[in-house]
Amino acid sequence: MDKKVLDTLFLEARSHKFFLDRPVSDDLLQKIYSMARMAPTAWNTCPMRITFARSPKAREKLLTALSPGNVDKTKSAPVTAIMAIDKDFPDKLDLLAPAMAGDPVFSKMSEQGVLQFIYRNANLQAGFFILAARLCGLDCGPMSGFNNDQVDKLFFEGTSWKSNFLVNLGYGSGDSLPQRASRLPFEDACQIL
Repeated sequence: MDKKVLDTLFLEARSHKFFLDRPVSDDLLQKIYSMARMAPTAWNTCPMRITFARSPKAREKLLTALSPGNVDKTKSAPVTAIMAIDKDFPDKLDLLAPAMAGDPVFSKMSEQGVLQFIYRNANLQAGFFILAARLCGLDCGPMSGFNNDQVDKLFFEGTSWKSNFLVNLGYGSGDSLPQRASRLPFEDACQIL
């Protein structure tokens, strides 16, 4: 694998807290999504949804729902992706998984089981989203530290979408990047049976 790509996606990539005052275009956001949507999901259900908070009005609304420690970081980013899930994802199965359309598998699952299914698959897609953003030259600052209920009320009221986590996007300034923290070695995190 090309070392530059490996560094961009994994080895040198960092979670940025602050960003340059440089806009992110609609075309770039669309390009990132076009790659991220190719992530594998069970039965091709694709339950991830994204709202890009970029306008001053959307950003001001979002700031009201953040934990204090995330306000300045988010103000610095030119766009924040509100990574969400769609509880009504089966409504899209006619398009995404025709063989599953009308199958009662989800209606037979418990509510907790359906939510686990949705979040598991949406998080897989979100990982691809972060990699796609990095590959397109953006830096990412994924975070929780916000009031999900408030974000849902502000951005998704009356819909089947629910917030999952946030990703600040832009061109990282490099400010306040600490030394990279340790990661677990293979023998502490993996087993081969």
